[in-house]
Amino acid sequence: MTTWWRRRTLHTRLSLLVTGAVAAAVVAMAVTSWLVVEQIQQRRMQSALSADAAAIAAQPDQWLIPPPGPGPSSGPGPGSGSGPGSGPGPGSGPGGERWNRGGRHGPRQLGPRWQILDARATVISSAASPLPVTPRARTVAAGGSRMAQEDVAVGRETYRMLTVPVAGGGAVQVALDQGPDDRTLGLFAVLLAVGSALGIAGAAVLGRAVARAGLVPVQRLTDAVEDVAVTMDLSRPIATEGADEIARLGTSVNTMLAAIDTARRAQRTLVEDAGHELRTPLTSIRTNIELLLEVERHPELAHRLPPEERAKLLHDLDAQVAELATLTTELVELSREETARGHAEQVELQEVADAALARVRIRAPGLTFTADLDPAAVLGRPNELERMLVNVLDNAAKFSPPGATVHTELHADGADGYRLTVTDHGPGIDEADRPYVFDRFYRAVAARSTPGSGLGLAIVAQTAAQHGGTVTAEAAEPHGTVITIRLPAPPPARTP
Repeated sequence: MTTWWRRRTLHTRLSLLVTGAVAAAVVAMAVTSWLVVEQIQQRRMQSALSADAAAIAAQPDQWLIPPPGPGPSSGPGPGSGSGPGSGPGPGSGPGGERWNRGGRHGPRQLGPRWQILDARATVISSAASPLPVTPRARTVAAGGSRMAQEDVAVGRETYRMLTVPVAGGGAVQVALDQGPDDRTLGLFAVLLAVGSALGIAGAAVLGRAVARAGLVPVQRLTDAVEDVAVTMDLSRPIATEGADEIARLGTSVNTMLAAIDTARRAQRTLVEDAGHELRTPLTSIRTNIELLLEVERHPELAHRLPPEERAKLLHDLDAQVAELATLTTELVELSREETARGHAEQVELQEVADAALARVRIRAPGLTFTADLDPAAVLGRPNELERMLVNVLDNAAKFSPPGATVHTELHADGADGYRLTVTDHGPGIDEADRPYVFDRFYRAVAARSTPGSGLGLAIVAQTAAQHGGTVTAEAAEPHGTVITIRLPAPPPARTP
């Protein structure tokens, strides 16, 4: 069933849901209505039985009907005008029902079936259609029970019979035919069934119309997204109207498309810039190798490449290959997705800074590296944090004059973070270049004569951002540059 449901279209599922909801409501209302009417009829029948039985049981002598026949021994006859049974005597109502004009009561139809029992459960009243004397009725007549209500069969009909005791012994039985009520309930049930069927059919038609109208914005959004998938035009936003869920979905899709377009542009820029930066060392390497190969093919030309020039050429090749390897590593680092990185852990930033300083002291033995580091625990990836600090220190070492000092500080930055600064005493960064020094492949005019790819500080900015921090460049006094990295402190551990 689940597989079948999932294969249906959204339009079909919405139609079925609307139809099912309306059908459930209609059926529940129909069943409730039938039960209410059935209870009303039961209460009406119970009330009629109780009233008639109470009327007879209050003065049973007035309702005793003598058997028909002449003679004074037959009791007060029709027209005698005396006694509690005065009046025209017993008669028959429609359908054979027995009734009696009894004194103060006047003409009254009881039952329509009723009879009086004595203490031995013997019928002492005359009735054209006697009622069955059941064991429960005998118990009531003998004074063993207050009342008894049961369904009995009289001929081919089913009656609801109520038996109540009479003061001094005996009982009164009153019964009502349930046939008319059953037929009324049956007809009512048929009408409810027909009405429910028509209501459910109308709900099905209405459900399809509602689903079709409600899914028009979804269809427009689907068409627009499919058009984007075909044309690959991410610059054209999807038109949205209103502020409902579909409009919010359209806005979210536009945001996603804008993010994808930005990422694609950044990727294209990275590839173009990387191609441009790789072209220079590759061209130089190719030229030098071709020169060496030419000398190897024509030994008679070896005198044109003295040994010192050959050694210099090989040294340049080694430096260019190292530069190319560094550039490739930095490009790979920049292009790594966040999901491809390791899990963050609590790191002691002071230890990471010590390790980075130790590496850079070996690379730049002509400089002095000093440090003032306080303990600082951050949440991050140690290798990436160390690479970030090494890049900053390498950049400071590259632009510092021989014998200069590079100073590193690590202190708390308020109550929720830490501040790491690296200060050099080189020529500094022009104010016009400072906003761009963390861009990929950007190199200031003063730095273009020095080796480098222009990716070191870009990696610093990316790593800081991935750890929830920031990086800035400022001028140092009297000259030089201060690179400031701010990283947040880890969130406090939750107490159980």
